Amino acid sequence: MKLYGHPLSGHAHRAWLYLSLLGQPAEWVDVDLLARAHKTPEFLAMNPFGQVPVLVDGDTVVNDSNAILVYLSNKLGRTDWLPEAPAQAAAVQRWLSVAAGDLAFGPARARLVTVFKAPLDSEDAISRAHVLLRRMDDALAATGWIAADHPTIADVALYSYTARAPEGFVDLAEYPNVRQWLARVEALPGFVPFQQTAVGLAA
Repeated sequence: MKLYGHPLSGHAHRAWLYLSLLGQPAEWVDVDLLARAHKTPEFLAMNPFGQVPVLVDGDTVVNDSNAILVYLSNKLGRTDWLPEAPAQAAAVQRWLSVAAGDLAFGPARARLVTVFKAPLDSEDAISRAHVLLRRMDDALAATGWIAADHPTIADVALYSYTARAPEGFVDLAEYPNVRQWLARVEALPGFVPFQQTAVGLAA
C-alpha cells in the first residue's frame, strides 16, 4: 500500500494513524501542497478532487480520509474498529459525518488560518469549534470513546484536528473529557503523533 499525503494535513494523518494502529505496512509518499503537487495531471488522475490523502492498494485507489478508514476496516476484516451491528455502525457513521462537517469547518478551518495562512473567517471557525467540543465532551462522558465502549474509526477520524485545535487558537482547557480522550488515543498501541506547528496557542 502507498499513502499519498502531507505531514501537516490532519486528513492525511488520520489515514496514516489508522494504518499504524492496524499494524498495516504502507509507504508514505509526500505530496508538496505548497508546490501544488496535488493539482498536477498525475495526481489528479488518482484523485480528481486534488486532495490528500490518497491510498493506493494494488489496482485500487481510494480517495478521502474517511473512505480510507472504511476501506481498510472492510479489507482487513476489522469489525472491532468498524462494527457491523446496525446501531453501532450508524453511531460510527454519525461521527464520521461530524468529522467531515463540524470538525472540518471548526477546528480544522481555524488551524488552516494559522498554519497555512488561509483567508478564512477564523472567529467563525473558532466559535464552531467550541460548539463541537462541548458536544464531544458530553458524548465522551459515557464510555470514554466517541461512538462505542471501545475505540472505533470514529475516534481516529476526530483525533488529529482535535489534538491540534490549539494551533488554531481553540483552547481545550474547558473540555476535560476531550483531553482525557486524546490521551487515551495516544496510549493505543501503534499510535503515531501528528506533526506539531508552533502557531496559535501552541506558539
